[in-house]
Formats: sequence, C-alpha cells, structure tokens
Amino acid sequence: MDKRLRIGAFGGFRDIPPRAGGAGSDKFAVELYPRIVKRGYPLIAYTRIYPNETREEKNLEYQGITLKPLKTVNKAGFDSLLHSCKCTWDVIVNDTADVIHLHSGANSLWALFLRLAGKKVVVSQFAMDWKRDKWPWYGKLYYRFSNYLTAHIPNAVVFDNIYTKEYYEKKYHKTYDFIPYGSEVPEPPDNTDILDKLGLKKGEYFLFVGRFIPDKGLHLLKNAFKKLDTEKKLVMIGGSPNPSEYENKIKTTNDPRIICPGYVYGDDTNILIKNAYAYCQPSLIEGLSPVILTVMGLGTPLICSDIRENTYITKDNATTFHSGDASSLCEALKDALDHPVQIKKNAENGQKDIRARFNWETITDDYIKILERVKRK
Repeated sequence: MDKRLRIGAFGGFRDIPPRAGGAGSDKFAVELYPRIVKRGYPLIAYTRIYPNETREEKNLEYQGITLKPLKTVNKAGFDSLLHSCKCTWDVIVNDTADVIHLHSGANSLWALFLRLAGKKVVVSQFAMDWKRDKWPWYGKLYYRFSNYLTAHIPNAVVFDNIYTKEYYEKKYHKTYDFIPYGSEVPEPPDNTDILDKLGLKKGEYFLFVGRFIPDKGLHLLKNAFKKLDTEKKLVMIGGSPNPSEYENKIKTTNDPRIICPGYVYGDDTNILIKNAYAYCQPSLIEGLSPVILTVMGLGTPLICSDIRENTYITKDNATTFHSGDASSLCEALKDALDHPVQIKKNAENGQKDIRARFNWETITDDYIKILERVKRK
C-alpha cells in the first residue's frame, strides 16, 4: 500500500462537515474521507463559498482532511460547474493530488482535462440525474452528454446502486464498480432541545430531511398529509441557499400541522430522526439514499416510495407506496398510523439487516483498493 498516494475530491458535496443546503453527497464525503485519511492517505477536499457567505478563501482542516474553499455562484447547476472548473485548474496548476475522486458523472467533463494533465480519475455516479425534474431541457441534455464522458473518460466509475450500474453496462458494454453507502450512525444524544425549539413531542410527528426539489416528491407528501385526520405533525427539514419557486410553494401552507424550519445541523438532525413517529421518503428518483440508510440505522419506522433503488435497501422492512401517487402515499401514512406496533417491528428488523449489509469501514477499504488500482495503472 502506497501511503504517498495523494487524493483530491470535489463535485457534488458543498462542505465538510455538511452545512445549509447539504445533501447525500455531503453525507457521503463526511463519512468516507475521514476514514481514508485515518488509513494514512493525504486528502484535499474542495468546498464551496457562495456570494452571500463571508468564509475566508484559505486552507482549513477537518479530521485530517485539508479543506480548500473556492468561490462559486448562486445559480443552481452552474454553481457546481464553475466550482468544478476552478477545482480542476487548482489541481493541475498546483499539483495538489495524484488521483481525483469526482462526485457525479456531471463532472466527467473535467476528468478529460485532468487525465490530459496526467492525473488519474475515479467518478462516483449516484443516480440517473438526467431524469430529475428540477433540470431544464439543456440541463438534461448536458447530463446525457456527460453520461458518455462518464462511461469512457475516467479511469474508474463507481456506482452506489446496482440499477444505474446495470443501465451503464448495457448501454456502453463495459464493466464498472459497485460500492454502496454505509449505514452506521452514532446514537444521538438524549437531549431534546431541538424538539422543544420546534414545538415537537417524541413520536408525534412525521419527518422528511433533504433538498426541496420536485424529484423528492414533497408536493405528494404535503398533499397526502393534509388529507390525514391526525394531530401528529409533518416536519420537513432542509432547503437550499437559493430557494426555487417549487421550494417556496412547498413551504407555503395554512395547515398549522406542517412545519418547515429550514436547515438543521449535526446531531440535531439525527435526534429528529430518532424521535419521529415515522420518516417519509416520497422520492421519484434516487440513487442509494443515504438518508434511508441513516433512518434505518437509527431504527426509525420508514415510509418510502416503491422505486427499486429504495426497496433494494429496505427489503420488506418499510411501508411502501406507489411512486408518484399521492393517494397511495396517503394510504401508506394511514396504515402507519393504524399499525404502530408493526411499523416499529419492521424498523427493528431493518436496523439489523442494513447494519450487516452496509458498512462504512468495508466501503472505505473498497474505495482505497480502487484508488490504488487506478494509480498503479
């Protein structure tokens, strides 16, 4: 094992540790990269500074990771494109890494320049991003172009779900790597300050955590919940630093049971998950969802859409509904309310199952093997 192998990382994540606007890619980075560093590998992670932020543009550190913040814009989609361009330039000009780990195939364009500069590139492709409703036609067109680059330019491509991997292998007649997310979650503190702050009681609310974008299905969840005859609340955590019209519409409601408090940080998120009656994931599109793994790792009952990326994780240990169907989601919510003992039993079974199948230490070892492999080539 070559301890001198220098690793660089940028792409889908915004900061380490995650902050406002963070999502699955941020969770992935904060779990994987400290573990890689602990195994003796120097790693530089490029993070983002938005125009409304005052963070200084200088090297920082988190659990041994060198953090290099670079400025970008607020425009969704273009913020990642500009940031990745700056990261690519910095890697090449300042020779900060030997192998680059890119998040999302949308960044495979930069793999071309990195490879021409003699760098090795590993891309993690999380989902079929070109299908997401949040992208305009030109965004979807760019994603389809980047699919071709992803298939051919990087030294290795890693998929977090077997279905996107299967799609690429059939389309491009090549073999790729599969490594899932991990599920281990430290038991959150016993304090309930965040519940008190939001006016919540243990077991008396449904919860969602994530980005407020159409493919997360929040419009379905909001409409389905409003039809329920229950005193329980619906708490939707998250959002974006640059909220869209869709996000503003979701947050606008005259139902006092629906609460949208914005972004919640650190242990408070897991405290909210741990103490929820059930967690709701109404996604239309997903990769291997980090939040589902977190929810199941904490032993919280889960309600989710029946897309195969979700059911691959949950097996029979979640309450599922037909994806895109608000009526089906409403019935699933009612079923969860009517069968509290059963959903808790499912959660206990699911917790045991995923802790055996999705392990961050094994995942880290698998990533290091791939990084070492491409360096040797």
